[in-house]
Amino acid sequence: MKIMPMIAASSATARQFTLTNAFGMRVTISERGAALVSWLAPDRYGRMADILLGYPDHEQLRLNGKLHNAWFGAIIGRWANRIAHGRFMLDGRVVQADVNDRGNLLHGGEAGFHAAHWEGELAHGGLALSYVSPDGQGGFPGTLAVQVFYQLDDDGSLSIEYQATCDAPTPVNLTSHPCFNLNGGSADVGDHMLRIDADDYLVTDAVGIPVRRASVAGTPFDFRQPAAIGPRMRWPEPQIGMAGGFDHCYCLPSDPREPRRLRNVACVVDPGSGRQLDVSTTEAGLQFYSGNGLTGIRGRNDVTYSRHDGFCLEAGAYPDQLNHKSAAAVILRPGQVYRQTTVYRVSLQT
Repeated sequence: MKIMPMIAASSATARQFTLTNAFGMRVTISERGAALVSWLAPDRYGRMADILLGYPDHEQLRLNGKLHNAWFGAIIGRWANRIAHGRFMLDGRVVQADVNDRGNLLHGGEAGFHAAHWEGELAHGGLALSYVSPDGQGGFPGTLAVQVFYQLDDDGSLSIEYQATCDAPTPVNLTSHPCFNLNGGSADVGDHMLRIDADDYLVTDAVGIPVRRASVAGTPFDFRQPAAIGPRMRWPEPQIGMAGGFDHCYCLPSDPREPRRLRNVACVVDPGSGRQLDVSTTEAGLQFYSGNGLTGIRGRNDVTYSRHDGFCLEAGAYPDQLNHKSAAAVILRPGQVYRQTTVYRVSLQT
């Protein structure tokens, strides 16, 4: 039987809520950035540990995405991932959004959703968080009203459902940015076994902008069969060397008859703890990031993170899709509703 969520803590600026399931799993979420703050989950011996990287206190969370490019646990928008030069065409005119990463827009810019105060409300056995992004914020046109709904089920599934409406045409690409370490931080994620069900990935230039689609076959990007993350980062592959690890979007297969169907697309297993993370999504892309920029970030329990201490699997549209032939698919117009669902399920390896 599902245990109803409880408000765990509050502060002068943002409340935090904790969702708990019948088996003691606990997920804490902040109104600051609608961010996943912690996720306590048992290992094969029943020992609980936090499988998310995070900041030591609320003040650091308030600066999420500013002091460091970590965005721990936050909801990302209006545009997740990158836009080349922050520039795109919309209905025949050039739109210039903010730039914050080597001349490009990354994760909505400094005024992105990760920096916003969201209004939280316990409802329907979960947590609903709402935010209204005003016209012109971050350079994006139109007012965008967004709601994100979190629900934790007894099977360890944390579902994230997104909805958004607008009053003028605007690009929308939302994602969640949890940074996982399934061993609870006892080591880096090099021995985590990763599977991604994708035949192709996007090759990038030196600043992370896609330049072409390529097959994963014969490359370190081939995770169609489970493989340890660490050894793949030591391959003499220019793409890996340029990014300092993985920071690439995988092109997820879909059924053309049901392109928005929720399907399982990735799985990660930590051999030591036995914890397993499954990712399901309705989206076309999955960004795999191997924590290349974590060095020096101060985390919880007086821990200073190092490179590859965590990983992210971020579901959304393709990076820089606004500057390619499929741009129309990521433009939301008045009267339409943007919808996205991603589910992270934590269980024990069978």
